[in-house]
Amino acid sequence: MRKACLVFVGSLNREAPYFQGARGVGLGVYGFDEETLETRKLAETNDIDNPTFLSLTPDGSRIYANSEVFSWREGTVSAYSFDRGSGTLAYLNKQPSLGSITAHNTITRDGTKLLVANYGMGEGGPDRAVAVYGFDGEGALSAPLASVSHKGTGPNATRQERSHAHSVTETIAGGTAIVADLGIDRLVSYRIGQNGSLVKLAESALPPGAGPRHIALHPNGRFVFVMNELDSTVASMALDNATGRLSIIDTKPAVPAEARDSNHCADIQISPDGRFVYGGNRGHDSVVIMAVDQQTGSLSLVGYVPCGGATPRNLALTPSGGHLFSANQNADRISIFVRDAGNGMLTNTGRSIEIGTPMCVKIVA
Repeated sequence: MRKACLVFVGSLNREAPYFQGARGVGLGVYGFDEETLETRKLAETNDIDNPTFLSLTPDGSRIYANSEVFSWREGTVSAYSFDRGSGTLAYLNKQPSLGSITAHNTITRDGTKLLVANYGMGEGGPDRAVAVYGFDGEGALSAPLASVSHKGTGPNATRQERSHAHSVTETIAGGTAIVADLGIDRLVSYRIGQNGSLVKLAESALPPGAGPRHIALHPNGRFVFVMNELDSTVASMALDNATGRLSIIDTKPAVPAEARDSNHCADIQISPDGRFVYGGNRGHDSVVIMAVDQQTGSLSLVGYVPCGGATPRNLALTPSGGHLFSANQNADRISIFVRDAGNGMLTNTGRSIEIGTPMCVKIVA
């Protein structure tokens, strides 16, 4: 296939009370041709429980998948390999996540560690917000190298009764992790040691009740964009790479005013050139598009596009930036959009990957 991509999908295969059904198969791999829009299934496995978030090595040969299972005091993180030649997935190993409702992970830029964020519900167990792992020569996960916990609450009594670390992302410059904690309305920055240690650098506040969920990094390394789940806003922030502190530049609504009370924001992605950010709106069932001022980092609304289904939990751009995928959890569909690089707009191609309860989609060349 010309301009071929590999698409990795995690889908829900075990029921959880806060999700509307579990109709997925676990972990799947697809081929996608950006010119013909052809997709074809290459491999799948049902051996992993609720892989709600995935990280990939740049070549797609290793996959690290969180297992988010409601009744477990600890989630797990599983390592798989994918062979392009044979189109096969192989299990490597798994490790405990040291916390419940394991929500997000990321491979460090030097390829030596995996950072894992646990949303956390209730009390008991290790209850760690973030854990760090190493890899062996085959890509299998080490035992946890380090972990940290967060404490605090927010004004939303239902959703901010405790800390909820929702994502962990390493900065463009590398060596610093930013944890978006929905429960305490904070971005917590840590220096990542060579031995996997996490040393707190700063806590940066967002407005009370914002509920930061995911972040996207501008390629210039100076701007960070935050998708706030609870108040349905997108925040642009300036990053001080020396101190890890972030300060708000701009905040814009992610949905029209009449939709804010029934909406919960989800994922955020940025175009390869850093000119546009894209956010998923669950409830409004749209993708919001915002332009980024390249000098100041301020945001301006481009528009909203229907997500092509219901409950757009996760978004992914192809490496070229030519297409955007929306994993529409409650429509059992990953919708495929073509992206206009000039004005940032999205057009639904009418093509999709039909798969039960898609939770996460990742794409490599």
